[in-house]
Amino acid sequence: MALPMRVLVTGGSGLVGKAIEHVVQQEGGKLDGEEWIFLSSKQADLVDVEQTRAVFEKYRPTHVIHLAAKVGGLYLHMRENLQFLRDNIKINDNVLHTAHESGVTKVVSCLSSCIFPDKTTYPIDETMIHNGSPHDSNFGYSHAKRMIDVQNRAYSQQYGHCYTAVIPTNVFGPHDNFNIENGHVLSALINKTYKAKKEGTPLTVCGSGAPKRQFVYSLDLARLIIWVLREYEEVAPIILSVGEEDEISIKEAVDMITKAVDFKGEINFDTTMSDGQMKKTASNAKLRRLLPDFSFTPLNEAIKMTCDWFETNYKNART
Repeated sequence: MALPMRVLVTGGSGLVGKAIEHVVQQEGGKLDGEEWIFLSSKQADLVDVEQTRAVFEKYRPTHVIHLAAKVGGLYLHMRENLQFLRDNIKINDNVLHTAHESGVTKVVSCLSSCIFPDKTTYPIDETMIHNGSPHDSNFGYSHAKRMIDVQNRAYSQQYGHCYTAVIPTNVFGPHDNFNIENGHVLSALINKTYKAKKEGTPLTVCGSGAPKRQFVYSLDLARLIIWVLREYEEVAPIILSVGEEDEISIKEAVDMITKAVDFKGEINFDTTMSDGQMKKTASNAKLRRLLPDFSFTPLNEAIKMTCDWFETNYKNART
């Protein structure tokens, strides 16, 4: 009989970490005898190998969900590619190798859809990650994230470890970074819309509104990551996303947000600003094959819940 898991979640205070914590503590995601430890960057700087080792020695996890990363919005990535590359390579190597040295049974790392090749055919699936360069805007972060997949394969080949990775598409939800300058697109828009409503000013959206994205509610992603930790046995990564048919334009997302916060003002699209990638359509066929009955929260409901959370927690939200 296997002993109950002791799960260490790195990046435990971020968007996805908070969602996993909610599912574990509020939705019965935790089984009897299990221990779940949610680690924040305040407790350890994982860029530093000694601090990483100290954390593993302190908590002695049997399983790790690795979410910690140095992240930012599109414009910050464009300015600091080298820093994102170096910091994330160090974080990932420290976590994976310390997990190996500590005899951790399984690691599930979180990748990002920005790792996909820029010039490609759509939809993109898990086999296509390394087929060409990622988009230029955040190549540093993207290459560091791709290396997790390479490391997972190497740990499997050399040591037989089950270290794997998930690739979510665009995640949003409570506890996100809502900063207008460097937050993710949906959350930055929620903050912007809330602000425009409060100040009675027009809402200005960066770019044309034409790019399309698959948005995933953080709580749905959390439920899926816990399923991966318990049930998914491949080293090869798995895309965790809504289907291709649920991809929407930024303009459609803006419409849902303005409806959710009841914004009635003028909306302008600033086409002098970069759009980033026009689309990165991902296939969730593998997920559907393995977990056919999973149902995602409808996007307008998830956006409404996130807007309500933001309004209620405005003083404490990351803005």
